[in-house]
Amino acid sequence: LTHNPHHLLSRSNHVRKEKNDTDLPVSFKKSMKLKTACKLLADPASRWATLPYLGLLRNVPDRKYVEEMIRRKLGYEPDLDHPTTYCEKLNWLKLHDRKPIYTVMADKYKAQQFVSERIGAAHVVPLYGVWEHYGDIDFDKLPDQFVLNCNHDGGNVIVKNKAEINHAALRRTFEKKLRRNYFYFNREWPYKDIPPRIIAEAYIPSLGARDSVEYKLTCCNGVVKMITVCTGIAHDSFDARNNDHFDKDWNRYNFYAYYKPSGKEIKRPAEMDDMIRFAEILSADVPCLRVDFYVADGKIYFGEMTFYTWAGFIEFTPPEWDRKMGDWIQLPDEQNP
Repeated sequence: LTHNPHHLLSRSNHVRKEKNDTDLPVSFKKSMKLKTACKLLADPASRWATLPYLGLLRNVPDRKYVEEMIRRKLGYEPDLDHPTTYCEKLNWLKLHDRKPIYTVMADKYKAQQFVSERIGAAHVVPLYGVWEHYGDIDFDKLPDQFVLNCNHDGGNVIVKNKAEINHAALRRTFEKKLRRNYFYFNREWPYKDIPPRIIAEAYIPSLGARDSVEYKLTCCNGVVKMITVCTGIAHDSFDARNNDHFDKDWNRYNFYAYYKPSGKEIKRPAEMDDMIRFAEILSADVPCLRVDFYVADGKIYFGEMTFYTWAGFIEFTPPEWDRKMGDWIQLPDEQNP
């Protein structure tokens, strides 16, 4: 999950997708559903990846669920009684480190106040409104350009011209998102009890470009251990974005997870010292937290706080980085609960 104000589809692309789905012949859509069903029956990995989205694994106990996810996604037998790898420790934290403040930090609406109080409101993207239902939104009071999102879920819709909004398509999208409890997909506990809302934020054009840059700072026990420089559009194809990893002194880490490094020289931004300071303030008293920032016109903007990067199921290349990064996290002595 990322709180990039502009990281997914533009409004026009979003509406076009909805329109094309509607225009498909009924016979073709039934054929595609049949093919998908056959694949699920034949492939256990596809079955396990899809069933949570159908709401069919909700009753599986959390520990059993995350252990099976590690087996199926990462290919090794997890030891959550004596965790050593990064992924084992992240999943241990899902089960045993459940502080109420984490729900506030994961809520994209409430996190704005949390961040404003600690590093200043100037670093938060302006908020235009928050609503419980799509029908509650008064679009006449919104500017021509803005970003719509849900506070408990991933994926944004960029509106570049509100006069062109396909409200029927947009309503369907957000009604579906509002019904979804993100916790059940990967058992990321902070999302479980977030009251679902729709929020509208300011649109910052430079953050939605193909060459836009995002800075993800991974903090372990309140100290920045890794800075990831992400170039390109998030949650696009793996070829559409590059991730380069560095330590605080700007020494490169030679690994990747899904998004490959750019192979280019990446200069340390002038704002990095401030981003490190902000990340360490926000991650105080948290065993592991990733804090994301953007820089637009020389100004630092907060993106989101993520407790479990890639939901705690990360395929490292080379794989020994799973253990190396696991050494960064000191787990709490006491479980909560």
